[in-house]
Amino acid sequence: MSVTEFLTLAGWQNAQISPMTGDASARQYSRLQRKQETAILMQAPQDGSTSTFARVARYLRQSSLAAPQIFAAQPDQGLLLTEDFGAYRFADIADQEPDRATSLYALATDVLIHLSRIPAMDGLQPYDGKTMAAQAELIFEWALPAKPLPDLTLTKSLKTALRQAARPFDRMPRVTMLRDYHAENLMLRDAAGIQAAGLLDFQDAMAAHPAYDLVSLLQDARRDVDPAIEQEMTFRYMAETDCDSTDFYAAYALYGTGRALRILGIFARLAARDGKTRYLDFVPRVRANLERNLSHPHLSEVSRCLTPWLEATA
Repeated sequence: MSVTEFLTLAGWQNAQISPMTGDASARQYSRLQRKQETAILMQAPQDGSTSTFARVARYLRQSSLAAPQIFAAQPDQGLLLTEDFGAYRFADIADQEPDRATSLYALATDVLIHLSRIPAMDGLQPYDGKTMAAQAELIFEWALPAKPLPDLTLTKSLKTALRQAARPFDRMPRVTMLRDYHAENLMLRDAAGIQAAGLLDFQDAMAAHPAYDLVSLLQDARRDVDPAIEQEMTFRYMAETDCDSTDFYAAYALYGTGRALRILGIFARLAARDGKTRYLDFVPRVRANLERNLSHPHLSEVSRCLTPWLEATA
């Protein structure tokens, strides 16, 4: 089915179509406008991600969170027509009005607190130590420009260290993890409470430890987050969820490490394979977060494995 046929069936055939800035994926987004109405057209590879997006959106909406309403869908063609949450991204607002950053991050943290209090979505793949270790392998496959790849002999030892570090957390209850939960994927809506946070880009959702999405939010690869805000929101989350602070800080450092390794591999691949070199601008920030996380005592063995590579790429 062509895009034109899809829009005709959805009743949007005469809409004005304006391409939007894409993300690091192969997905394409366009804003549609007809008179005073707008909608978002998502075109994705036929890999099942549009079907997952629709299912997760339904779960989030049923859980009193603001996910886009699905107006029309052809998942087998990678096509979705969804509600438009507008143009007020948390990231842009925080950059333009820094005095609002704390309240925006508090709202985003409250969404995660809410997710921690409800059952995880059925049917999600678990994000565990094995998954984290597998995703970290990207750093052995794609080198950053003018930087060496890690020694392949470290592959097994790093994966083992990551799995062992994750073992105590793999046994804990999981929540719905949106995975790419950061200020560029959060839209400010004219609504009360947590409904004011419009959620996007959750088609890769998994079932994970609750620290994952919090570290995704507060150790953002794309923008600096004030350390005071990171500390305040971590305290906020722990206080509202009544979790053990020692365990939570260890999990936060662990999943921050796993996420940073995956992102470094993805950015290297985007630059080398796809020519998207703009993502290299974020590497120093991601690396700084990685090194900070590795300083946690729980990650001493992971740090030992990575130190030679970190020193060689300094």
